[in-house]
Amino acid sequence: MPFTDELRRTIATLPRSPGVYLMRGADGEVLYIGKATDLRSRVRSYLGSGDPRPFVRLLDDLLSDVEVVVTNSAKEALLLENTLIKRHRPRFNLELRDDKQYVTLRIDPEHPWPRVEVVRRVREDGARYFGPYHSASKVRQTLQVLNRHFQLRTCRDAVLHNRTRPCLQYQIQRCPAPCVLPVDRDAYMDDVRHAMLFLEGRNDTLVDALRARMQEASDALEFEEAARIRDRIRAVEESREGQVAVRTSLTDQDVLGLAREGEDAMVVVLVLRAGSLIDMQRFPLTDQVVEDDALIEGFLSQYCMRPGAEWPPEILVPVLPRETEALDETLAERRGGRVRIAVPQRGEKRRLLELATENARTAFEDWRSVHRRGEEAVEKLRQRLRLRNAPRHMECYDISNFQGAEIVASQVVFVDGLPDRDRWRRYRIRSVSDQDDFGSLREVAVRRARAARSGDDPLPDLMVIDGGRGQLAAFLDGLRASGVEPPDVIGLAKARTIGTSDEDDATVHSSERVFLPGVREPLLLKPNTSERHLLERIRDEAHRFAITFHRKRRRSRTLHSGLDAIPGIGSGRRTALLRHFGSLRRVREAQLTELESVPGFSRKLAFSVYDHFHPGEADPPADGE
Repeated sequence: MPFTDELRRTIATLPRSPGVYLMRGADGEVLYIGKATDLRSRVRSYLGSGDPRPFVRLLDDLLSDVEVVVTNSAKEALLLENTLIKRHRPRFNLELRDDKQYVTLRIDPEHPWPRVEVVRRVREDGARYFGPYHSASKVRQTLQVLNRHFQLRTCRDAVLHNRTRPCLQYQIQRCPAPCVLPVDRDAYMDDVRHAMLFLEGRNDTLVDALRARMQEASDALEFEEAARIRDRIRAVEESREGQVAVRTSLTDQDVLGLAREGEDAMVVVLVLRAGSLIDMQRFPLTDQVVEDDALIEGFLSQYCMRPGAEWPPEILVPVLPRETEALDETLAERRGGRVRIAVPQRGEKRRLLELATENARTAFEDWRSVHRRGEEAVEKLRQRLRLRNAPRHMECYDISNFQGAEIVASQVVFVDGLPDRDRWRRYRIRSVSDQDDFGSLREVAVRRARAARSGDDPLPDLMVIDGGRGQLAAFLDGLRASGVEPPDVIGLAKARTIGTSDEDDATVHSSERVFLPGVREPLLLKPNTSERHLLERIRDEAHRFAITFHRKRRRSRTLHSGLDAIPGIGSGRRTALLRHFGSLRRVREAQLTELESVPGFSRKLAFSVYDHFHPGEADPPADGE
């Protein structure tokens, strides 16, 4: 249907201010989010036929309403657009793959004794972040060099503040032990700065600084220190040999390569620092019904918002973004200087762009190959189990508990045969207080059906229950009791021992068994088939996800139960104790004087804690103490 007169009147009254617009369908779903310096002019442009983007042609049938949010500037609109896209995840917007599955190295220069931490989430906390690292082996190699040659502490803050003697790292000369020894902080911070230069890939600057420091140590006849610095220089130079020098200029750059086929695309970012390629990041994108310039604009809008990101003075792109004013302003503010976005036409920069594009093509083919294998496994599973639909969207559920305590469940989601971790979910079971997997699964089914009825999370093509006929029946009962028509639902039972071999007495196991509703005998899956591997993988992920959550809950309960019975210890003081000592065991072992040193603890309160773990060993404080 064409745009209604009411919708046209709404658009005609929009303000001519900068801001963000949200296009909604008849059911309220957000279809697309965009930004504009003039909201009325930008939204009105969708009414014409001049916009070449494929999804615009679909708006006649889908668009029901337009909502706008006015901002003070185009830069504010860019920031708000990025936030709203992450919240609503519109179908026609580019969604940049989250880096949380990759590890990042973090250094907080403001800490009295900084260390290198491995984290998965980057935060706006003033610390320096390096990465993300897409290879676990690369992280291990980097940490090995840092630990061996830069000699920064590796212990957590709780350990740093509570050690009484140096640890093994000090004995093997990999840490100066600032926890207990008088360490020169200026010299330690020099090591921190050198470590950050190493992580930034500024090896030439680092080597020059180290050579000057080595000469100073030698002139002062500190030959052991000079030898230590010499070894550090060698380590830096060896790591530099592993980096690819792609140009002779020493300018820092990020180079974007783009490869696409239909609605699927791959963006590769070559990270160049001081002329060396220090990292390559890959970002697969799906459902991209926009032109290349809009895709690059959407990519940069989200890529530049990464907390802790450091921007080079120049970004080379295959095509200029449509609107660059707000992007330029935001990048300049974040970097503290101008960031030039350019499309090189010739020379060395053009060759860099071609290199990035070639890497994007290679990464795109690898990614598509993995997806094809997943799609083939999905189709074979449909045929083998005679499902109503190809199980492109699969969910698997598992229950974990220990003797009926801390019962939890997991929901793992696969799309086209691959994990979609953003949609994984954990449940704390509320209606069951003992070891009852059937009752637990019934509760999970009811809660999952509630989410489906609300429209927040539609049911998948296939639901897999970790268990046999009883678990399957309990889950189906929960769905039907909630008034939801179940999709395809199966039970997957692990292989079981069926006897021993007559030849060598080896244990013989059955095949994986699939239980189907209304079918008496289970279906056996042949080993080494793609459909069996897919089911095993989603079941194993659900089991791992559930048991990890269960262990976390048990650890938390153990910590709390050990302190909850102490008079005067509430949640705030319990947290203070654990933060100060690092663990419940250390709280138990602490002396009375150590407990008194906890911030906010009087002698009377410290005695309550000490007497709880060591009854009768200390005299109570006198009144008034």
